[in-house]
Amino acid sequence: MNTFKSPILPEIFNSLRRWFDSYHSESHDAGNKQRIDWLRAIPFILLHVACLGVLLVGWSPIAVLVAIALYALRMFAITAFYHRYFSHKAFKTSRAVQFFFALLGASAVQRGPLWWASHHRHHHRTSDTHEDNHSPEQSHFLWSHMGWFLCDRYFPTRHGYIKDFAKFPELRFIDRFDVLMPLLLAIMLFVAGELLNAYLPELGTNGWQLVVWGFVISTVVLYHCTFTINSIAHRFGKRAYPTKDNSRNNFWLAILTFGEGWHNNHHYYPGSARQGFLWWQIDISYYLLITMSWLGLIWDVRAVPAHVYQEGINS
Repeated sequence: MNTFKSPILPEIFNSLRRWFDSYHSESHDAGNKQRIDWLRAIPFILLHVACLGVLLVGWSPIAVLVAIALYALRMFAITAFYHRYFSHKAFKTSRAVQFFFALLGASAVQRGPLWWASHHRHHHRTSDTHEDNHSPEQSHFLWSHMGWFLCDRYFPTRHGYIKDFAKFPELRFIDRFDVLMPLLLAIMLFVAGELLNAYLPELGTNGWQLVVWGFVISTVVLYHCTFTINSIAHRFGKRAYPTKDNSRNNFWLAILTFGEGWHNNHHYYPGSARQGFLWWQIDISYYLLITMSWLGLIWDVRAVPAHVYQEGINS
């Protein structure tokens, strides 16, 4: 007697399971199908829809300030640590500081540090070629901006690219269960808002208001500012260096992303902790990293070689 087994149900189960366990059924993606996994994309979509919650919770100065503060803290964690540290090893730090900023970066809902850095390393090896994850030269704007990371093909961590940091079990844990930090952050904001409502009602906030502003709106804005480096910074701006890709320097993106907008500089010499090579190229992440080095929290901060400065000035 033949029994009918639907191939759809296992795929649904795998997609839902990977909301909570990023390493579940990684072999499921072995076929490298370049298609969006819409079931796994549901939380990403709902987070955008949840921005409309502001119509229900209103606003308060404290809620807006929390949103701005969490945008800044998590942008720094992404740009300085996920990018310049985990992806490019542009400085050294202690295991404790490494762990703290991995946690903070994971709270930005941009997956774990090993996943992020491994795909970014692949991007640098293949930038703007047909092998690039998110080149706007090879695909359309929306794909390079956000479609690629919702795709089956790019869901797994590229473990072969990140063996240096994968040796730390705490980083593997964060990478596998990257959903935990965003959930914890949202819960902490709700509790903080309820406590403020109970003990300092004159601030005019509450739990749900802090969740909507401090987590939802702050995260969505952080998303799209970060994503512009993949989509816009390979299309619009100036080229100071003759790189093999189409990376460009963009002042406005540099302001929004704490220095990442000096993208052509970065692609020319990615090993530097500084991306705004010239004095007038504002690079907030670099300034904060230098401050951390003065405090002894990081060290061996990699500088831009003199010949690279000169080549940029003469271009």
